[in-house]
Amino acid sequence: MRLTEDRISHIALKIHDRLYLDELVDYTDEDEALRVIKKTMADFLAADDQIDDFVREKVRSLKKGVTEGSPEWEVLHKKYYEEELSKRKL
Repeated sequence: MRLTEDRISHIALKIHDRLYLDELVDYTDEDEALRVIKKTMADFLAADDQIDDFVREKVRSLKKGVTEGSPEWEVLHKKYYEEELSKRKL
């Protein structure tokens, strides 16, 4: 999933604030905590993009020529995507 830096910052701030308000964490360095949340989100989204690209290529390379967007393509994409998530332990 592709998100802008501003969107990632906005979501990270919401996570940061919610964790604090729900008393799930007590930050010793709020700026560092926010940086870690942003980095974690960016890393996850990058991995998600890599998996999606890999899965799309895998479906595209099938000999039976599945058309992107078709119900069969959607099923295969979901299956391969979940397999790849499992392999990468995400």
